[in-house]
Amino acid sequence: MNYPYIIIDDDQESVLKTKAIADGFSELGFVASANNYADGLNLILEHSPKLIFLEIDPADTTSNLSLALINELHRYLKVIPKIIITTSKKDLAFDAIQCEVAEYIIKPVKRIDLIKTILKIKKSIGEDEVSIVQNQHTKTPQELKVEQPQSSDNFQESAEEEIMVLDETEEVLEEQSQSTSQDKIEEEIEVLDETQELLETQIPETFVQHPNPNIEQPLILCIKSYGDYRYIDANDICYFQADNNSTDIHLNNGEMVTAFKTLKHFEGVLPFPFSRIHNSYIVNRNYISRIHTGNAVCYIKNTTTKLPFSKSYKENVDLIISEFANGNYLEI
Repeated sequence: MNYPYIIIDDDQESVLKTKAIADGFSELGFVASANNYADGLNLILEHSPKLIFLEIDPADTTSNLSLALINELHRYLKVIPKIIITTSKKDLAFDAIQCEVAEYIIKPVKRIDLIKTILKIKKSIGEDEVSIVQNQHTKTPQELKVEQPQSSDNFQESAEEEIMVLDETEEVLEEQSQSTSQDKIEEEIEVLDETQELLETQIPETFVQHPNPNIEQPLILCIKSYGDYRYIDANDICYFQADNNSTDIHLNNGEMVTAFKTLKHFEGVLPFPFSRIHNSYIVNRNYISRIHTGNAVCYIKNTTTKLPFSKSYKENVDLIISEFANGNYLEI
């Protein structure tokens, strides 16, 4: 194992895909993976890998992954591992080059990308012994069959041959696609037209349903985290509570869901009946059972929970009291 590597990516699915491609090379040895800046830095300092696959434009901004990680490594290491950027955008390529990364690969990572990258890295390092050997279970009839570790010259020749084969195959597929695409498009259009005519003649008009614009649709909050989509009906939310850079959402069934957004973010997007009453709280006024202005607290229905309100948001509390009074209201 000549090149132990670490993958740092906020998307675990991307981590697995990159590892699957890298597993096809016997010289690349997987060490560990991380999904955020802090864990990635700790893994690098602990294991001293030779290669790092790094995402610098994460979907999850709380992971803090960026080119800043490379600058941080200079504080601790005399020799910086070879950094291979793997991301879905080209926008940061220039900045990455300024940080002297070894390669900038657009996702998804392909096998040919790694072949070219490893050749470039070996050339820059100036190694004499080169033996990148394909694992048997990843070989295809078009791939090179290597039974024994090869020399540097043999690997370079094999890699160049494979690149030529892949390029030629891509050209053939492109030509075939261009020659048949127009015919297929015309056939598909004809089939779609016939299907539409058939449906129009068979389906009675009474079965066509249209959404009623007079029925108000409930607000649904989608809390997304690492591919997990949690859908919450806003009517089930009692209140929001700030927790540093995240927010805890308290539901009417006693459950709590954490969202990796600040309370300020929710204040800007939530409509009526949500009101901010404190630096740490946004309340659904439909769940307020009591307001004690002397003690500056609100009580939540069917619970023992009391939420404080501050002078900064006293106007919002006064507005809630006024709206209660203007509704179907009887003061005793």
